Amino acid sequence: MSLRVLGVDPGLTRCGIGVVDVERNRRATLVAFGVVGTPPGESLDQRLLVIATSIDEWLDNYEPHVLAVERVFSQLNVSTVMGVAQASGVVIAAAARRGIPVALHTPSEVKAAVTGSGRSNKDAVTKLVTKILRLDAPPRPADAADALALAITHAWRAGSGTSNEGAVSTGPGSRALTPAQRAWADAEAKARRSR
Repeated sequence: MSLRVLGVDPGLTRCGIGVVDVERNRRATLVAFGVVGTPPGESLDQRLLVIATSIDEWLDNYEPHVLAVERVFSQLNVSTVMGVAQASGVVIAAAARRGIPVALHTPSEVKAAVTGSGRSNKDAVTKLVTKILRLDAPPRPADAADALALAITHAWRAGSGTSNEGAVSTGPGSRALTPAQRAWADAEAKARRSR
């Protein structure tokens, strides 16, 4: 039996979505991919409604075993981070309403899992996703490829098969954290101290 993972690269303007089936031997097969777009001039409530409605349709149509979402982490533009976090919240809540487990993965973890390097660029990720899924052409736009990479990463980290496990733990007592996980845990600890 394969593990069906729905990956989401969250964003208000472009929210990438991809579904893959991954067998126990790590062979990944494309099921579907796409991008939900909302215009920047639209009100926030309407933009989030479009994302919520779309993710509901994807979850109902493809019935994934688990949802993999990019973990929000950035020290750059606060307004961009807020939009990504809001889109993530809508997506996570949609999965929770259905009892679908949610796993969060950092961009560095996804790059490392798919390309072998946590510092790879988007082109490298897209190229390897195309190869892993045995596609004739790269999934476009890059947000869709990123969503597929998230889904593949989760399935590979979870060991494929029927397991829904594999969510990243960054709490006290976590062992063998990747550099990206350590950076995230350090950032969370720093944020708690500054409150």
